[in-house]
Amino acid sequence: MSKVAFLLASGFEDSEMQVPYDEVKKAGHQADIIGLKKNETLLGKKGKVSYAADKAISEVKAGDYHAVVIPGGSSPENLRLNEDVLAFVKEADASGTPIASICHGPQILISADLLQGRTITSYPPLKDDVVNAGAEFKDEEVVVDGNYITSRTPEDEPAFVRELLRVL
Repeated sequence: MSKVAFLLASGFEDSEMQVPYDEVKKAGHQADIIGLKKNETLLGKKGKVSYAADKAISEVKAGDYHAVVIPGGSSPENLRLNEDVLAFVKEADASGTPIASICHGPQILISADLLQGRTITSYPPLKDDVVNAGAEFKDEEVVVDGNYITSRTPEDEPAFVRELLRVL
């Protein structure tokens, strides 16, 4: 059984959290929701889905996890300026831990200065941000580059989940 960290704040794209989270658990892995505050209720942007943060980012270490998932929507924007979040993804990346980010998820990787020389995809309007951060942008349903798994939109979730489960 692997432990997977889901980095989450309110405003996440509902299905980009729900689908990978449910599939990871269904496959027998532990899924921890990591927010800015423990037990904080995190609401999806459509207002129909909510989760409680299992742990606060300040109390976890990337080394405790086998993979990191960053759902899209406004959640990454709400997390990207937090130093603990940036330190967590930098630590995960340095150890080669798989980091799966979909839609706006790469905003956290941009803020952590982790995209130089990488090939990823994201929500297409982020293309310039991705390129300016030093990455090559590919408009594909899923792009795997080393320990990074990236996808564009909810329509890409089947490929995103398939690659995430493959590395677990």
